[in-house]
Amino acid sequence: MKTVILIPARYASTRYPGKPLVELTQPDGSRKSLIQMSWEAAMGVQGVDAVHVVTDDDRIKETAEGFGASVIMTPTTCENGTARCAAALDAGAIDADLVVNLQGDAPLTPTWFVEDLIAAMKADTEAQVATPVLQCDPLTYGHFVEDRKAGRVGGTTAVFNAKGHALYFSKEVLPYIDPGKVPDADIPVYHHVGVYAYRPAALRAYGSWGECDLENREGLEQLRFLFNDTPVACVEVEGRGRVFWELNNPEDVARIESVLAKQV
Repeated sequence: MKTVILIPARYASTRYPGKPLVELTQPDGSRKSLIQMSWEAAMGVQGVDAVHVVTDDDRIKETAEGFGASVIMTPTTCENGTARCAAALDAGAIDADLVVNLQGDAPLTPTWFVEDLIAAMKADTEAQVATPVLQCDPLTYGHFVEDRKAGRVGGTTAVFNAKGHALYFSKEVLPYIDPGKVPDADIPVYHHVGVYAYRPAALRAYGSWGECDLENREGLEQLRFLFNDTPVACVEVEGRGRVFWELNNPEDVARIESVLAKQV
C-alpha cells in the first residue's frame, strides 16, 4: 500500500502567527524550526514512500526547501490542514493508497504513533479515516487542566465508543472529572494526536463538503467527518514513557524544549 505523508503548514495561525518558523532549542544547544522538526519526525517513519511539506506561504517554502524537504504549494483558501492535504492531491499529482496528515505543530510525535496508524489502516480495509489517541498520564492531564483554567486553548481530547469510533473531539477536557476524584493512574481522558490517515476518496469528499458548524465552533477540522456521517477510527497508541504535546501557544515552547532535554 503506497503511503505518502503530508505536513500541512500555514504562516497565518490564529493563535500563534508564524508558528511553523518558530525555532526551538535542541538538547545540544542548537536551534531548529518547528517545521524542520516535524519533517524530521516524518522522515523517520518506516514504510512511507514520500514526505511533502504542504503550504501556501513562500517563507515556509523557502525554509523547508533549505533543509531538503519536498514542498507542494496549495491555495491560500484552504481552511485547515485536512483541506490543504485534499488540495495537495491534485496540486502535487499524488498517487497513493493512503495519505497521512502529520501536522506541522507536533514535533514530539513518536514514529510508532504514525506506524501504528498506518498498520491499523492496512488491517481494516473498510476504515476511511483514522487518527491516534493517547491515554493521558498525570502530567499531560495537568497541562490540559492548567490551560483551561488560564483560558488557553491547548490540546484536544477524544471520546470514542466500544468499537473505537469517535463520538466527539473537543478542546475542552472530556470527559469531565470532578477535581476531587481525579485518579492517580489510568485517567479516563484521551489526548487526540494530530495525525490522520485517509483513503484518498475520503479526503476528496472532505474537500467537497464545505465547513460545518461544529468544526467552526471547536476549531477542529476532523469534526467535519463526523458531521457528514463518516466514521473516524481512534487508534490507541502507547506513549512508552514519552511525553506528547503539540505547539499550540507560545507557552508550549518551553514545555516542548523541556521534554526534548529529558529525551537525551
